[in-house]
Amino acid sequence: MSCLETIQAYGLRSIGIGERLLPRSDFTLCDQFTLIGSGMIWNIYFGALALFIGFFMATGLALAKFSSNIWLRKPAEWFIFILRGSPLFIQFFLAYETFVLLPKVGVDINLGFAEITAETRWLTKAWLGALIVLFLNTAAYSGEIFYGALRSIPKGDVEAADAYGLTGWTRFKRIIWPTMLRLAWPAYTNEAIFLFHATTLVFFSGFPAWQQSGDALYYANYFADKTFNPFVPYPILAGYFILLTLSVITVFGLINRKLNRHLPQEQRRKMRIRPQFMR
Repeated sequence: MSCLETIQAYGLRSIGIGERLLPRSDFTLCDQFTLIGSGMIWNIYFGALALFIGFFMATGLALAKFSSNIWLRKPAEWFIFILRGSPLFIQFFLAYETFVLLPKVGVDINLGFAEITAETRWLTKAWLGALIVLFLNTAAYSGEIFYGALRSIPKGDVEAADAYGLTGWTRFKRIIWPTMLRLAWPAYTNEAIFLFHATTLVFFSGFPAWQQSGDALYYANYFADKTFNPFVPYPILAGYFILLTLSVITVFGLINRKLNRHLPQEQRRKMRIRPQFMR
């Protein structure tokens, strides 16, 4: 099988398109690059969706923690503390065991005028259950980042908004929120990079891959087990994640430039990538 035929057969295998059986022997570099690259689709799926949904929840958590209302502040503080204080690996296992205990037929919800059944069987699958864990985890970390940015907003900006008569939602939309994002964006970029790296933990969690359609680490581990040589598939996997990291830095750098476009060049916040080796 030529390399082009391999790409056509296995390029989208991780999402159920193409050959169902994995190659058993005579592995080529093309086989490994193609299948590991195919698995990266799931890593990008987990990271991108968790980051997108978690961004909005993080904003809400930051505002709740910044609020003077104790009924908003305390739940946000405890949510952030628990999710940041416990290892992500343990969160995967606890979530999986919790989802398994739910009735497989679903949970009945009485709305008063009607009764609906919420499906629960999909929660034990990686594509949904693992995504929920990653979303909650990044929301907690990002919420703390945004909270720190809220506390760092210059008092003069808020006073100027008050002087112009901006209040409520208008002041938040035009002054508070853009300034918060501008101050938080370099740290938030690091969180985004770490989140994509953390998607590899899905392979070790209790959430099963469906029909051997796993993520990139699933295929890298498959080749390492079959060839007894980890020094080919794992560097390939690392190379894919380096390219993904460069893509994240580029996209977030463009957003950072837009957030700071109104500032003089010397006052613009620089992007400093600080990889987190422990969490």
